[in-house]
Amino acid sequence: MNESLHRLGEYTLLMKKAISIPDRWGMFFRQLIKEIYKLGFDSLWIVIIISVFIGTVIAIQISLNITSPMIPTFTIGYMTREIILLEFSSSIMCLILAGKVGSNIASEIGTMRVTEQIDAMEIMGVNSSNFLILPKLVGLMSFIPVLVVFSMFTGIMGGVFASHLGDGGVMSPTAFEYGLQVWFNPFYVWYSIIKSVVYAFIIASISSYFGYYVKGGALEVGKASTNAVVMSSIMILLADVIMTHLMLT
Repeated sequence: MNESLHRLGEYTLLMKKAISIPDRWGMFFRQLIKEIYKLGFDSLWIVIIISVFIGTVIAIQISLNITSPMIPTFTIGYMTREIILLEFSSSIMCLILAGKVGSNIASEIGTMRVTEQIDAMEIMGVNSSNFLILPKLVGLMSFIPVLVVFSMFTGIMGGVFASHLGDGGVMSPTAFEYGLQVWFNPFYVWYSIIKSVVYAFIIASISSYFGYYVKGGALEVGKASTNAVVMSSIMILLADVIMTHLMLT
C-alpha cells in the first residue's frame, strides 16, 4: 500500500513538472513533429491491418451465430458497426497500441536515464520531464483520433468484404450495408474519439513515468517497459468502465 501511494505521488509530481509551458517553443514543436511521426504515423499500418481482419472476423462470427429466421439479416451489419464504433476502434485498439507505443516510450526514456542523459539535462538546467514527456503526451493525444477514425473505416470495410465473401448465404452485401446505416448514432463516433484521447494520455504518461524512474541497467529498462504496458492496459480498462458509465448511461 505504501509503495502504491509512493508511486502515485511520484507520478503526480512528474506530470506536474512535465505539463508546463515549454521554455523554447521552437524546440518543442520540432520534438512534437518527431513524436507524432514516430508514435502515431508509424502505428498506422498495424491499426489498418488489425482493423480489417477483426472487422471481417466479427461480421463472419455474427452471421454464423444468427440462426433464427426471426432475426433480420441486416442485424449483422448493425451489430458489426456498433461493436467497432463502441469498443474495438477505441478501447481494444488502444490496448494494442499500449504494447507498441507504451513499450517504445518507456524503453526510450529508460535508456536515457540509465545512460545518464537525463542527469546531464538536469545539470544544464533543462526541465527534462517537460522536454521529454510533454511532446510525447501532446503528439499521441493529437494523432490517436486519426488512428481511431482509420480503425473505424477499415474495420467496417472488413465487414463489407466479409459480406461479399458470404454472398448467397445468411449475410448479403445489400442487407449488411443497410444494417450499417440503420439506427446510426453519430455520438458514438465522438464517444470513441474522446475515449481514445484519454487512453492516449494514460499510455504516454504511465509509460513515461516508468521509464523516467528506471534505476539500474538494461535489465531494469526491460522490466520498466513490461510494467508500463501492464499498468497502462489496466488503467485503460478501468477508464473504459468509468467513461462508459458516465457517457452512455
